[in-house]
Amino acid sequence: MASLLLPLSGHPAEKGKVTMKFIWPPEAANWKWDGAEGRFAGKALYEHIDGAAEVYLAYGFQEVKACRYIRPGHPDILAEVYLLGSAADAYGVFSLERQDPEVGIGQGSEFGGSLLRFWKGPYFVTVLGNGTGRELEEAVLTLGRELAKGIKATGLPPRLLGLLPDQDPLPPPNRVCFVRSHVLLNRCFFISHQNLLRLGPDVQALLAQYPGEKNRLRLLLLRYPTAARARSALAGFQSAYLPESGPAGLAVRTEDGAWTKADRYQNFVVVVFGAGEPAEAERLLCGTLEKFKKEKR
Repeated sequence: MASLLLPLSGHPAEKGKVTMKFIWPPEAANWKWDGAEGRFAGKALYEHIDGAAEVYLAYGFQEVKACRYIRPGHPDILAEVYLLGSAADAYGVFSLERQDPEVGIGQGSEFGGSLLRFWKGPYFVTVLGNGTGRELEEAVLTLGRELAKGIKATGLPPRLLGLLPDQDPLPPPNRVCFVRSHVLLNRCFFISHQNLLRLGPDVQALLAQYPGEKNRLRLLLLRYPTAARARSALAGFQSAYLPESGPAGLAVRTEDGAWTKADRYQNFVVVVFGAGEPAEAERLLCGTLEKFKKEKR
């Protein structure tokens, strides 16, 4: 996902209008802010990010500010701070393409290839060094720490994270994605070009991928605003994706030879993909629904 605005337009910040509460550090490890700031709000983001604006807009994007840090004779460092709809949304953007090691910055971070990504409160931040080398990497990390320190807001990640089943007998998931759009869900795990589960801005979806011999087991948790919406979404999904499940909602063997099963509790829907056998799908689904029932008490 292209996330850094290139080239940086460098127009000055608007005076008297503060919607993002953080301060650019004047310098970081001998790299200095050049004093210019780009600001892009709402759908103006389309003009500056080729092919990635839809991702941010799906998470309640409000605006992004970007700046450049320079040091003569060295590669520039580009930094962006995005303001999303909520802390859960900032986590969602971060979760989509997470693949590098955690470095302890913000409320969740990763760093690799001179690129730092982290989230804190409703903010998602990227810091990129346009080159390689230990000194540049240290400067990127230093700038990231200073930005995180300057962002005072904090917030909770999606509550659905706490509803994943207890690890025993499952290992920890090796990837978790939080989305509100079926297009983004398909980026994590393709289900259908159609919005079978009727995702939208007021629906939360968490997909957990579990390691295994064939790495196929996935658990999808969805929270709808009402039980009626959940019931309708589940019925539509079963009709289109699991027509053989019947009124009892039985596990169905899909084309890949694995088993899929779906069920609902009040405004929650759970779907298990890639189970090795029907009993595994049933066990995982029932265990997850039990956690949902405790959550509602």
